[in-house]
Amino acid sequence: MPSSPLHSPTAARRASERRGSERRGSNYSAGSRRPSIDPMRLIPMDKAIHVGGSDDFNVLFIGAGNIMFGSDEGPWNHSFRFEHKLGPRLKVVALIDPAIERATAVLQKKCDSFVVSAYQGTRVFKTLEDFVKNMAPKDRPRAVIVGSPPMFRGTLKPGRDIEMQILKHFPGVAMFIEKPIATGPEAEIQDAFTIAKTISDSKTICSVGYMLRYLKAVQMMKQIIEENNLTVMATIARYACAYEAIAKPDWWDKSKSAGPIVEQGTHFCDLSRYFGGEVDISTVSAHSLEWDENAGHLSAIKVDESKIAPENRIPRVTAATWKYDSGAVGSFTHIAALQGTNYSCELEVYADGYSLKLVNPYVQPVLCVRRPGDDHEQTINFPDDDPFFSEVSNLIDIIEDIEEDPDAAQILSSYDDAVRTYELTWAIRRASEKSRAEKLKASAAAAK
Repeated sequence: MPSSPLHSPTAARRASERRGSERRGSNYSAGSRRPSIDPMRLIPMDKAIHVGGSDDFNVLFIGAGNIMFGSDEGPWNHSFRFEHKLGPRLKVVALIDPAIERATAVLQKKCDSFVVSAYQGTRVFKTLEDFVKNMAPKDRPRAVIVGSPPMFRGTLKPGRDIEMQILKHFPGVAMFIEKPIATGPEAEIQDAFTIAKTISDSKTICSVGYMLRYLKAVQMMKQIIEENNLTVMATIARYACAYEAIAKPDWWDKSKSAGPIVEQGTHFCDLSRYFGGEVDISTVSAHSLEWDENAGHLSAIKVDESKIAPENRIPRVTAATWKYDSGAVGSFTHIAALQGTNYSCELEVYADGYSLKLVNPYVQPVLCVRRPGDDHEQTINFPDDDPFFSEVSNLIDIIEDIEEDPDAAQILSSYDDAVRTYELTWAIRRASEKSRAEKLKASAAAAK
């Protein structure tokens, strides 16, 4: 696949003269919040050319964990993508994490590698406040990357309000926030909407890490829908995780992770919204299979679930349905049933005459398309696609204000959009808990 002109070394780059509100993807409204990218422009990381220029590009990393520096559990590793996108221009001015020893250790690994130039001047701080107090003018970041745990963001509460602190100390500086935007109590969702409005009103460039939107397969699905002027009738999503490989005790504790729908199923709830549009939250209904039901017994859990309070243990299955504002119908089923390491995930989108099925998006995405006039599915494979790189690449291109093609770069998930996905996941969890409580109440009444 030929390189996009967006990544040409001759691509014009200039100092940002336009206001943030005039930049592509920086502030789209809810009515137009389904941007898309020509899938041909989503090129592999090894074929992308570093953005031209000789000036340093300062980045501030918040969080020294797996999402930022990688692990054996998955392909996530934001630092790796920034290194490839920016090349020798990348300068990580600081790494913020309360676990100083861990942060220092990962930083040393970087300094011992070929990307030492990006990290040799990096300083480690426990808090953002500490960095601000010790920051020299030359250390001012052009982008802040938030990869700290979601329980420390998405609210207005002190110590859990990192977005508001960034806006306060670095007005106008672009942000990248990992998903989900929070995992706090449901009552704090309004806080997240307030943050979204503050970001929007300030014209701050902000991207949230729903990277599956950047898959070539997903963008091809959008392209088919748009080119054929289709109206989505239904979305059907399924996420079956390999629970045996999940050894983090917090994941199994709803009081800490907010449960598998909020923490893990969020990607597929988001993709469902990406195609179906806004959800009528009042229509969400759900049922669950709980740990203490006969069918909910799991034989290969790696954590000691007896140490988790019974009321905080996660459901084994959650199945939800809802109506979109358009009238279309959506459904999502999350299942903790598989052993081994590979997950099984699919999303189906239906429109008049069309079936679009996305299979295995996390590893080797496959798109199956059925069109009018043909009962057979066309199968399209997407080897070597890297949505993590594509979301970073698009963010940098917007910050850099590349002018060669005004429509080339798009932020596909705004903060407001991400909050609406968060709201949907909480609605599903609450609906399943409500139906479970009603069933237990009815059973108790019948036993009298």
